[in-house]
Amino acid sequence: MLIMKNNVHIEIDTRTFVRFWLVVIGFLLAALAIYSARTALIIIGISFFLAIALNSPVNRLAKMLPSKSRVLGTTLAYVAVILFLGAIVFLVIPPIIEQTAKFVQNIPSLVDSATKQSGGINEFIHHYNIQPEVDKALNSIKDSTSQFVSGAGMFLITSIGSVLSVMTSTILVLVLTFFMLVECPMWMNRLWSIYNDKDRMDSHKHLLKHMYSAVTSYVTGQLSVSSIAGLVAGIVVFVLSLIFGVPTNLAIPALAIIFMLSLIPMFGEIIGVLIVSAILALNSITAALIFLVFFVIYAQVESNYISPKIQSKRTNLSALAILASVTIGIYLFGLAGGIISIPIAGCIKVLLEEYFTKSKDNYLKKQLVKTN
Repeated sequence: MLIMKNNVHIEIDTRTFVRFWLVVIGFLLAALAIYSARTALIIIGISFFLAIALNSPVNRLAKMLPSKSRVLGTTLAYVAVILFLGAIVFLVIPPIIEQTAKFVQNIPSLVDSATKQSGGINEFIHHYNIQPEVDKALNSIKDSTSQFVSGAGMFLITSIGSVLSVMTSTILVLVLTFFMLVECPMWMNRLWSIYNDKDRMDSHKHLLKHMYSAVTSYVTGQLSVSSIAGLVAGIVVFVLSLIFGVPTNLAIPALAIIFMLSLIPMFGEIIGVLIVSAILALNSITAALIFLVFFVIYAQVESNYISPKIQSKRTNLSALAILASVTIGIYLFGLAGGIISIPIAGCIKVLLEEYFTKSKDNYLKKQLVKTN
């Protein structure tokens, strides 16, 4: 193939030209395949990091069992997690149902109170002759309500589909994590059996050990941050119950809700605060507003001081690296990316440190050979 440019002849072999475009097309197809399978890859990635986080408890349980069975140890760990989640549901759901029922019982009295106060409003409307504007506003509200009702069915179907999708993904994550935990030692033994160079194998084992430590340290750090947030929420609700007459038994559900949802970086705690504020609003609007304002302030302290300090000590990452990794993860892969972004950043840090250490050692060896 002959290409002419500025009177300069460039000869390109046809085979090289075809090979170049085949490589480009191959990369594009691979990128398209990865993008198409992004949901499955995220599920596998979450399962992988969850398996790494649960590996240490499973190892301890397996060693304590008489049979040393890893399958039984994994099963016991799953049962413990399910019991823990069940206890949280038991502590959270009944108070919410109780407060909702109490609010529904109080609706007739609220309606009677509004009806008694409507007389003054009617006098105001007739005095200033604004009845047409009021009627127009009421008709607009009725039209909006009818539109909302007509779209409620489609919204309900969409919501049910989303819930089923989340449930399916959760089940897949749990099943994949279970099998990863059970088969992990077998696959690691197969991996190490491939190596012929013992020094190289020891080096890679050392590298994987550091990466494993980065993931488990992140999980421990996130649990610490969530525990602090949950404890603060429980204390605040308990204090509000003493001042505004909010039921004291709401303190434990508030603690559980904030603890569980704050395990999700950035957005989870906001959702938890809104849920707790809504529950408090059923009893006292003032208490709900105070709780909301308090946690807006606490969120700034947590995101800029508590969380970066704890995670930087656990994962040996700077506060800037943690915030940057979470931001990149969320924008690339959504909520799941935000959850796994920090352990991935910790693993990348370990790989870079290993690379630069080896490069420095090789450079020093070359300099030593030159001097000799």
